[in-house]
Amino acid sequence: MTRGSYAVVGGGAIGGTLAFHLARAGHPVTVVDNDAEHVAAIRDGGLTIERGGARDRIAVEAVTPGEFDGRLERVLLAVKAQATGSAADWIAPLLADDGYVVSIQNGFNEPVLAERIGWPRTVAAFVNIFADRLEPGVIADGGAGALVIGEPGGRPVSPRVSSLVADLRAWGPAQASDNVEGFLWAKAGFGAMLAATALADDAMADLIDRHPAAIRALGEEVFDVAAALGVRLEAFDAFTPDAFARGADPADRAAATTRLTAWLRTQPKNRSGIWRDLAVRRRRVEVTTHYATVLAEADRLGLATPVLRAVLDQLRELEADPGTMAEARLDALDRLAVSPV
Repeated sequence: MTRGSYAVVGGGAIGGTLAFHLARAGHPVTVVDNDAEHVAAIRDGGLTIERGGARDRIAVEAVTPGEFDGRLERVLLAVKAQATGSAADWIAPLLADDGYVVSIQNGFNEPVLAERIGWPRTVAAFVNIFADRLEPGVIADGGAGALVIGEPGGRPVSPRVSSLVADLRAWGPAQASDNVEGFLWAKAGFGAMLAATALADDAMADLIDRHPAAIRALGEEVFDVAAALGVRLEAFDAFTPDAFARGADPADRAAATTRLTAWLRTQPKNRSGIWRDLAVRRRRVEVTTHYATVLAEADRLGLATPVLRAVLDQLRELEADPGTMAEARLDALDRLAVSPV
């Protein structure tokens, strides 16, 4: 690879979106993906972004891991959470001593990376990009989102983080922070709400509006754990996490929910990636991996998470039979939230 180039490991919705914009801005980019059909489509026709029915293409180098030959310097890791360990195992022997890997993923994946490559070569990130992989080589732009980069453990923003953020602004409003952890825990609460909406085949905003008890309980359960860990939650997009924490003023929560659902209705993508994995791609969802950290910490701290656990259990059921999606599942969550067992 050319020195100073980017390797995007995992060229799906998030990785493909960022690879497209980096390449269009003139940065050398190589997409590394296990899906040979996806790689072939990018090689033959370029990497394509679809928005508003129009398609835009850019030439990008693409290879499978077995075809890659060279050293890695700047890696954007965008594989599904459950594939983090195997991807990191592949990256580790190829990563330059002064290289780094950014976990541009959902969930808490930095410790898994650091086990393989060490904390000094691990960079933290929070991502909330609404995109989907439509077909091999084609990514659907689902609207504006958020992307925050920082050093792990709350360390000050470093030159490498500042440089990376400057490059990623080719995509949109990327920013640097010394509190990526606060964004990740805020996203964990938001993500739990979106995960619940994947239990039924309807728009995220409508389901959130119709099931306030379940939504309230999910926010409280996740943010109870964050509070016990001393995490300072960070707002992003139209999501205000403090309004969904236990003890929040009901009027503030109602106003925050109205803002959130109004924003969701402006997005081209009205269903979650979790829903798409189940209903369209018929594959395992990564969200059950995302919440392993939350549940482990809850157990360690003695905090109850019955509604979150029920969501994850039902998603596992839907992996086996997506045809059983139904709003009755959210009705059951509402009842559990009001009268937890």
